[in-house]
Parts: sequence; C-alpha cells; structure tokens
Amino acid sequence: MLSLIELERLIAAGDVDTVIVGFADMQGRLTGKRVSARLFSEEVAKHGAECCTYLLAVDVDMNTVGGYAMSGWDTGYGDMVMTPDFTTLRLIPWLPGTALVIADVSFHDGTAVSAAPRSVLKRQIDRLARRGLVPYAGTELEFMVFDNTYREAWAMGYRGLTPASDYNIDYAMAASTRMEPLLRDIRLSMTGAGMYCEGVKGECNRGQQEIAFRYDHALVTCDNHTIYKNGVKEIADRHGKAITFMAKFDEREGNSCHIHLSLRDRDDRAVFADRDGEHQMSSLFGSFLAGQLATLRELTLFYAPNINSYKRFMASSFAPTAVAWGMDNRTAAVRVVGHGLGMRMECRVPGGDVNQYLAVAALIAGGLHGIEQHLLLPDPLAGNAYDSAAERLPQTLGDAAALFADSAVAREAFGAEVVEHYTNNARVELAAFNSAVTDWERVRGFERL
Repeated sequence: MLSLIELERLIAAGDVDTVIVGFADMQGRLTGKRVSARLFSEEVAKHGAECCTYLLAVDVDMNTVGGYAMSGWDTGYGDMVMTPDFTTLRLIPWLPGTALVIADVSFHDGTAVSAAPRSVLKRQIDRLARRGLVPYAGTELEFMVFDNTYREAWAMGYRGLTPASDYNIDYAMAASTRMEPLLRDIRLSMTGAGMYCEGVKGECNRGQQEIAFRYDHALVTCDNHTIYKNGVKEIADRHGKAITFMAKFDEREGNSCHIHLSLRDRDDRAVFADRDGEHQMSSLFGSFLAGQLATLRELTLFYAPNINSYKRFMASSFAPTAVAWGMDNRTAAVRVVGHGLGMRMECRVPGGDVNQYLAVAALIAGGLHGIEQHLLLPDPLAGNAYDSAAERLPQTLGDAAALFADSAVAREAFGAEVVEHYTNNARVELAAFNSAVTDWERVRGFERL
C-alpha cells in the first residue's frame, strides 16, 4: 500500500510510470483507465478523471442498451468523474511500473452515482455507522484453471478446454502442485498488492481452487476482491492459462463465493457474540440473522445476478437451495460459525460471478431489516436442508428480478433508482438469453425433432 507522498517519490525516481484509476462496474469488473504517472500527479490526484456514464449502463458485452435512467442516447452518454480513494492506493506487482487506486464515481455536480456498486455498499455501511456498528467481511472466491490461454478458449468457443486437473482435488496436495507455479505467483502478487493472503486449497471440480484472504473492513474486502479477481486473470494469462469464475461452468460443482460477515462496535468489541459467554449468540445477532432469512429471496438478485448463477442451486451440491440457517451446517443458505470477535454468519448463496459490493450491501440491508423490525430467529435447522420443508431460493433470474422489483426492503435500503437500475440489468440479460439459440437446443432438435 502507498501514501500519495510515497507514490510521488516513486514517480520522481522513475519507478512508477502508470497509474490505473478504476472502479467496479455492474458485473463487478475492474473498469477505468491507465493514465501517465505525470498526469496523475499533476491533475488526476486533485481533480479525478472522467469516464463515460455508459460504463454503468451496458451489458456484459459492452453493448449500449435501453432502460437506464442515468445514461442513454437521450442523455447524450455524458461523463462522470472518477475520484481516487487514496486509502486504496497500492503498487501492482504483476504490472511493471504500475500503481492502482480505486475510485468513487460521481456526476459533475458532485452527486454520487447511486447505482455504482461501491456507492450502494457505502450507503449501507453508513446506515450501520449511525447505530455505532462496523462491518467486517471475507469473500471466499473459487475459480477453475484451464491449460488453455484465454484467446485459445475464445477461438474454441469455450468447448473442449483442458482443466488443470483430471479429478476431484478437494484439499489434495499432489494434483494441486501441478498448478503451484501459477498459484504461488498469484499469492505473492496479491501480498505485494497489500492483501493478507492466508493460503490456497484444491476444490471439488477439475482444476478448481480457492485462494483465501484475511477478513477486513467490508469496504476494504470488496475493494481487494475487485483487484484480486482482475489480477488473477492477468497473471493466469501471463502463465498461458485461463481462469473462470463462472458460477457453473459444467455439470459438476460450481464456483462459489461464500461471504462471511460480522459486526463490531466503535470500540472494536464483538456484537454478534453474547458478552456473558463468547460462544453464545447475542440477541442483536439473532435479529440480524432473522433479517437474512426474511429477505433472502427478495434480495437474491444481488447474490445471484446472472442467468448462469441459478445453475449452481442444486441439491447435494454444497450450494444452497433452502432458505434456512444452521450452526456449522453447510447444507443451509446461512451458516453460523466462530466465537467472540470471530462469531459470524456465512452466506453460501453467492457464486464466483457475484458483484461483491452488491452482495455485502444486501447482507447488511437484510440484517438491518431484522434489527429494525425486532425479528425473532427461528431454531437452527439440524440435518439436511436439501430435504427440509424450508422455503426455496428463486430458481431463475426472472423470478429473482421480480421479487427484487417488488421488495419494499430493497426500495427502502437502496432507493428506487438502484432497484430500477438493477432490475433493468436483469431484464436485459433475460432478453439476450431468450433470443439466443444454444448448443443444447441444436443437439436435441437438429435431427430428432
């Protein structure tokens, strides 16, 4: 991590020649521009940098689409301002001579762009702060490694790719060692970029891995997640490999992004654990969890934002289907673990394709709903949640978008503009998917129908 003064020294010495100014878009991708270090020092550090508003109003292919109030042909696709948050300034070890800073985006009058994912999360953090509460989070992001380059994978239509392992390597050492040159480079690079890398483990699918990072303040964790997810792909490309964070690449296990969340007070004391016995849940934690269960279905759009996200929700897959909570129960949507400062909830709904800012914002909003309404927590589910009578998560993007659009909790927490913005994004994705002809349809229908 760097201070602005330290960056100025590196620029003067010729050690840094490029500064990336970026933010996470609707899809959670690092978006922005590279500027010369001289320009950053002379202009951008003080005044920010401009970018087009369409960056928060396009689909995953960067196609301009209608339905967004903040940006469109009728508004001329004007600019917004990226204002650096210097608490995020750091060197990027895998890009020579490069520093990076995360920016907040606003309109020229200084008004924050409310639909920007970082803005959505900061609003929920502010709501907690008014109650004297501080959120800490960790995101467990899984990915799959392939022995093909990204350009080869594109040319192959993403068919016939070679996974970096041939069988289930969950916690396995030998098969994962084959990927260790890449994985070690990622770990050391992220450590060099100011992150606390805890380690790596193999996962169930072929070529699947999870690199874990130390929990931190929720905003810091989400900023780091943005840089990490982008950097992993850049590092893999340098190794001649490709990585995917798709929620469900094939019919085997999907890529999850379990999110751990806990709260502390302003004096850094635990509020989820009962102070009379640090292994017991506090009443505040009970209401916070009850809020998760009450809002899980209507806020699922922020946990599962894509068509593919819903392919993960399969029985006996370690991805949840039931709206239930349990003590150290991996079959439930919400799992409670830890004690003292480490007592926390784990939301198992998000996949690797999640926008982390929106997901953490939804967890906070759901928890605050439970606290504000004094909701009572039902007994934990014991046993197999897949076989329980608990209510089910939405099974399609369309179902989730409809629940989100009608959610009074979402409108109160995020504002009508944000709800409409992300509901429109879901409509755009559904329209694109429904107009596409898939390989599955051709195989089933070309000759036999």
